[in-house]
Amino acid sequence: MAGPFIFIGTHALKEGQLDNFKQYLPEFIATVEAHEPRLIHFGAYFNEEGTEVSFVQVHPDSDSMEFHMQVVKEHVENAYVDYLAETKNIQIYGSPSGAALGMMRQLAGSGVSVGIKNEDKGFSRLPEGELA
Repeated sequence: MAGPFIFIGTHALKEGQLDNFKQYLPEFIATVEAHEPRLIHFGAYFNEEGTEVSFVQVHPDSDSMEFHMQVVKEHVENAYVDYLAETKNIQIYGSPSGAALGMMRQLAGSGVSVGIKNEDKGFSRLPEGELA
């Protein structure tokens, strides 16, 4: 069974930019929601200190993640200029395509952990038809 493709990216926020980033976030999320109908879940989660944000994404497959990276490329670049200090780590659950993995490693930068776990044991309650 081909399971969903799950991506978790954790990023440090620039000092003093938490509130500004939270004001920017609805625009970013609206762009993702409007242009990515296959994306199952897209959420931003902040640590208690307000110094990091983790983006959790559930895609039906690696192709959806690759498309996502194309859609948000400019937004991510702008977020790094204004709000994000660095990528702390990236976790991947599923088998990324070579192109998707290349994009994620570029996002991570040198010295940043990119963990890949691609053996899927378990079940999903999502109907197969909704994943395509």
